[in-house]
Amino acid sequence: MSKACALHILVKTREEAEKLKQQLAKGADFGKLAKQHSLCPSGKKGGDLGEFRKGQMVKAFDDVVFKLPVLEVHGPVKTQFGFHLIKTLYRN
Repeated sequence: MSKACALHILVKTREEAEKLKQQLAKGADFGKLAKQHSLCPSGKKGGDLGEFRKGQMVKAFDDVVFKLPVLEVHGPVKTQFGFHLIKTLYRN
């Protein structure tokens, strides 16, 4: 079964996600931004979701984590929770 580890930042609007993505592109620290802005409880841990299996997250999230390049920031990805910026650390 495929497993992955990812960080994410969850915000309410696409605009907010885009602004944070621009900051990340300029070298901002993902963990710090997650602590300051993420609406997810994982924000306290710098956005770290830990290790999870394929199928444990909503499909839009899973598709990014298990299909797109690792160690790059992807998003904004819309789910029922809001807009995510996602950085996959590893997957197997």
